[in-house]
Amino acid sequence: MRIRLVGLTVFVVLWGAAVAQAAEPTYYLALGDSLAIGLQASPSGDVPTNQGYADDLFAQYSAQIPGLALSKLGCSGETTSSMIEGGICNYPEGSQLNAAVAFLKTHKVAFVTLDIGANDVDGCFTQSGIDNSCVQNGLKTVASNLPWIVRELHQAAGPNTPIVAMNYYDPFLAAWTIGSGGKTVAVDSLAAATEFNLILESIYVAYRIPVADVARAFKIYNFTPVPGEDVPVNVFLTLAWTWMGAPAPVGPDIHPNAAGYAAIAGAFASKIATP
Repeated sequence: MRIRLVGLTVFVVLWGAAVAQAAEPTYYLALGDSLAIGLQASPSGDVPTNQGYADDLFAQYSAQIPGLALSKLGCSGETTSSMIEGGICNYPEGSQLNAAVAFLKTHKVAFVTLDIGANDVDGCFTQSGIDNSCVQNGLKTVASNLPWIVRELHQAAGPNTPIVAMNYYDPFLAAWTIGSGGKTVAVDSLAAATEFNLILESIYVAYRIPVADVARAFKIYNFTPVPGEDVPVNVFLTLAWTWMGAPAPVGPDIHPNAAGYAAIAGAFASKIATP
């Protein structure tokens, strides 16, 4: 009888462990700034939504990966410096990067998305002009911090967990529609956005991280006039896919709307290769 009871106990323990392992969720981990939490404009200010690119990707890959769960660790206003050091959002581990590393080490993760760096330079832009000195300082900070971020994530994720990052659209193309100098501001902003994206892409490529080409999805270099509209394609899409064209108190706001986030999700999906 004792032998049978011991055997039954061992069976129950092993069966319970097997069930627990089978029930362990697989995560999609979304990291970065306000885009990673789907921030959108509203009359009362910017608010996180379930209509961001991470939500769109989660809906798409849930059909392909059984038991997929979404974890958003992004932080509105996060810079490359604060992602490393903390100080904007509260994380038990002290910073978003530390929280991400801890998550990757303790959870089963199917893939990771990352958008970071925009807040290092966004404060340098307005619809009336650009502070080029501010932009250059921001670019230097990104070039210094981003390699550390991707190294830490790579090491924690291991070789079998894909990490996909993104470049950025240019919301300040919307200045094209403002006054006689608006076109100049828009063109200048595009030059700065190009330099910014080249820095991001060079770092990601060096660490073999695929780059979702959000700039291409938003057609930021397409100055072809839109029939029936007094703006080129890149400006038209900026106004259609962000809150930059919205009247006060909602806009102008640099964040994408649901259509813009869907375009970003599409750019990510073309680069995500899940195990």
